[in-house]
Amino acid sequence: MLPTEHRLRRREDFATAVRRGRRAGRPLLVVHLRSGATDPHAPGESAPPTRAGFVVSKAVGGAVIRNKVKRRLRHLMRDRVALLPPGSLVVVRALPGSGDADPAQLARDLDAALQRLLGGGGAR
Repeated sequence: MLPTEHRLRRREDFATAVRRGRRAGRPLLVVHLRSGATDPHAPGESAPPTRAGFVVSKAVGGAVIRNKVKRRLRHLMRDRVALLPPGSLVVVRALPGSGDADPAQLARDLDAALQRLLGGGGAR
């Protein structure tokens, strides 16, 4: 699972990542990334940790399917959170097809979206 210090929980943080961050869409998900080492809510001498949040609507499926998708995405982000700049806010929004997708497909789409946001891939 994704450690607690890396979880995005506050509504304002979700809004900041979605409204002010960059976006990369894939067939199964959309990733919003707000890069930056400054967090107005956590004054201190060290850079805040990268935090990730997940949005899985009812369009994905019933409660069991939505929770399964969230668990899979949290597991995938656990390994990728170290690749992101410190203090970044990441919001992963699952699209309706993600409920039927296998974990490998979710991983491919997440990797492709993150690579595009971090400058590793060309613009589409």
